[in-house]
Amino acid sequence: MPSPLFTLQNVCQQFGQFLALSDINLQIYPGERVALVGSSGAGKSTLLRLLNGTLHPTQGEIWAMERNLQDLNARSLRQIQRQIGTIYQQLHLVDNLRVIHNVNAGHLGRWSFLKALVSLIVPLEVKTATQALAQVGIPEKLYERTDRLSGGQQQRVAIARVLVQDPLVILADEPIASLDPALSRDVMDLLKNLSQPPRTLIVSLHDVDFARSHCDRMIGLRQGRILFDASPDLVSPQMMVDLYRLEP
Repeated sequence: MPSPLFTLQNVCQQFGQFLALSDINLQIYPGERVALVGSSGAGKSTLLRLLNGTLHPTQGEIWAMERNLQDLNARSLRQIQRQIGTIYQQLHLVDNLRVIHNVNAGHLGRWSFLKALVSLIVPLEVKTATQALAQVGIPEKLYERTDRLSGGQQQRVAIARVLVQDPLVILADEPIASLDPALSRDVMDLLKNLSQPPRTLIVSLHDVDFARSHCDRMIGLRQGRILFDASPDLVSPQMMVDLYRLEP
């Protein structure tokens, strides 16, 4: 059995008086495709932020690639974060820049400030960006302004940016939340194909059908706690009812 990619031990996360996550114990292994499911406010996005080191837990320990994230200095943390690519729900694209510049943002973890600045004037790594866009199906959009793309195309640019980063793990926060069913399937198919072992995929989803069809593990979060952690074939209809039931 390989070493865990992530280990969370007794993790709690509090924002003021609000307890977003409580007593989370979890291990995620290389090559897994993990779906985080649960209603809005269940703690899915918070958990992803903890995994990529942009948020530190109020309590407990988070280990990534056998390193305790809380013990790392800023430089060591950045080295770990270079291996963790995140696709945010808001995409975090710069709309008035051309697609190639947004894709090349995947290099920023290893480029110097000067090199990044030069690339805004004369784009660098054009072949790499073109190949990434070809993988997501829109190579012809290389020099298009990003704000002229459709929502589905912008989602593909965000995925291409992660491909250029070439991480060990992809975190995706509600990547199909604003897409129609056909585009949702295209994006989920793309994420599944791009996360071949040993690359790991951890994706938060509202659509349970895609969690079942595209992932090999489902973690159900309810009010900041893990309600279940099982393969999709072991997640029963009653478990889903319990996950989404309204509070009295």
